[in-house]
Amino acid sequence: MKPSKLLRSSTFRLALIYMVLFASSVLVLLGFLYWSTVAYMSKQTDATITAEVTGLAEQYRQRGLDGLIAVIQKRLERDPDSSLVYLLTTPEYKPLIGNLSTWPDIPPTSDGWLNFEFKDSRAGGRAFRARARHFTLKGGLQLLVGRDIRELEATQQLIIQALLWGIAITLGLALVGGLAMSRSMLRRIELINYTSHEIIAGDLSRRIPLSGRADDFDQLAANLNSMLDEIQRLMEGIRHVSDNIAHDLRTPLTRLRNRLEQLLTDLDGNSPQLEQVEHSIADADQLLSTFAALLRIARIESGGHIANFNSVDLVQLVQDASELYEALAEDKQVTLSTKVDTPVFIEGDRDLLFQAITNLLDNAVKYTPMDGHIELSIQLDDGVAELIVADNGPGIPGDEHDKVTQRFYRMQQSRSTPGNGLGLSLVQAVAKLHHARFVLQDNRPGLRASLRFKLNSLD
Repeated sequence: MKPSKLLRSSTFRLALIYMVLFASSVLVLLGFLYWSTVAYMSKQTDATITAEVTGLAEQYRQRGLDGLIAVIQKRLERDPDSSLVYLLTTPEYKPLIGNLSTWPDIPPTSDGWLNFEFKDSRAGGRAFRARARHFTLKGGLQLLVGRDIRELEATQQLIIQALLWGIAITLGLALVGGLAMSRSMLRRIELINYTSHEIIAGDLSRRIPLSGRADDFDQLAANLNSMLDEIQRLMEGIRHVSDNIAHDLRTPLTRLRNRLEQLLTDLDGNSPQLEQVEHSIADADQLLSTFAALLRIARIESGGHIANFNSVDLVQLVQDASELYEALAEDKQVTLSTKVDTPVFIEGDRDLLFQAITNLLDNAVKYTPMDGHIELSIQLDDGVAELIVADNGPGIPGDEHDKVTQRFYRMQQSRSTPGNGLGLSLVQAVAKLHHARFVLQDNRPGLRASLRFKLNSLD
């Protein structure tokens, strides 16, 4: 299955929409978790700092300046690697004790909080960020208590990375799931499309296979198969009716023609009814020819001629057909040329193939104007032998190419010419019997009719 076809499928687009919606919901959820986690950690940090400031202020009230200095000194000595930040200064911000060398050169917020950077001598003078609370003690002493937020920021970065990885994994899994789902659905849709193409090509016996899961696709396939069964039954009924009519009427028509022949023999050469009898015989011949063509098409479509398949020299067949119609083309002052190079052999029924070629040549000679040109050729290309009959006559409009192969269909401009509308129907039937394609194209001007045989397709 081509990736481009998969990416253009409606199931993949639906999977993408689902992926976007799912990823958006995951993003909102993870964003809320991030916001609530970071907010909780920040509140915990602020609560710790506030509790520390309150405790030190109480120590100052109870023990005075010396007692406060002693408490801070004791805490620094007890935990030199603590993340807490202390600085006690005079009213002029001259340091008295603490693990900061100078007062931060930034103003506090209205509620006394500061966010600043400091250099930690324990980390080789590396700069870190801290969050602290400024508090003024009795006597103008300045107290700064804070916390190194390195761990908080590291945790925040870790959470952000986890969220990004979570989103990436979610999108990746959703994409893989969408591709797998699209591939599975597209495979079943392609199976329906492939079967439909086979049916359109004329094989009404084809049916869409069921998976056995009794899902929506199986229900759709079962309904389509039931519809195809009914269509095939109706078409076969119509075909049998026409074939039976042709078969049943051929015998009385033959008798009628024989009686007309006898009447023609018995009439005097000067009889006024002579011309009417001759026209009646011609009409009977036309009807018999039509019924014979109908029955011949019916036998071809039944597949009974496959038993007569042998190796057929397509080049020799083309040359024989060209020789047969060469005199008729000359009578119409039409040039008939043959272009064949390499010998081509196919498996088939020689008589049917010859009939198909002569039908195409007969149409070409009939509709090509005087001084026109007809070319009968064979071309080989990538394992396909194409037998072509091309003329420079009026041609057939593109929208009628499919219609002219239907039984009894005749274009408006062809109704004044002799014929029964079965010639191209017989060619189509012969093509299907030989697993070939019958293609009509514009020759600009004229018509290009071709039979395309896959070499060794019937071996």
